[in-house]
Amino acid sequence: MTKVLKASKILENKFGKKGSSQRATFNSESHSYYYGEILKHRRKQLKLSQEDLANKIGKKRPYISRVENGEDLRLSNLVQIASALDLRLELIND
Repeated sequence: MTKVLKASKILENKFGKKGSSQRATFNSESHSYYYGEILKHRRKQLKLSQEDLANKIGKKRPYISRVENGEDLRLSNLVQIASALDLRLELIND
C-alpha cells in the first residue's frame, strides 16, 4: 500500500517550514516562474516576439527572456510588461 503524504508535508520536507528563509526563497522563485509563464503565454497569444515586446517597453530582448524564465522580475517591470500585453494586475488584501 502506498503511503499518502499531504502537499504541505512534502513542501516542508523539501523546502523548509513555513516562515523559514528556505521556504520564502522557494515561494518567491515559484511566483516568479508562474508570472513569467503567464506573460509568455499572453505574448504568444498576441503573436509578439520577445524582441517586439522588448521594444514596446524600452528593454532588450534578453531581459524579456529572463522574465519569462522567472529569473528577473521586479514589480515595476511586471506592471510595465503586463500593461504592454493588455493584462490587468490586481493587488488584493485578503
